[in-house]
Amino acid sequence: MWFITYLKEVRGELAHISWPTPRQAFVYTGLIVIITLFIAAYAGALDFVFEAVLKMII
Repeated sequence: MWFITYLKEVRGELAHISWPTPRQAFVYTGLIVIITLFIAAYAGALDFVFEAVLKMII
């Protein structure tokens, strides 16, 4: 019976959550994609620079 009680409590907690609107979810997803692409490009540029420096040293 504890499992049924657990599920009822989970359902009650889910009712307290402030869910984002579809527009907010779309905007937040877009921001995450843009930030991820920026970080990937930044890391790729650093890798390219460090590789070039190491090739010059070796």
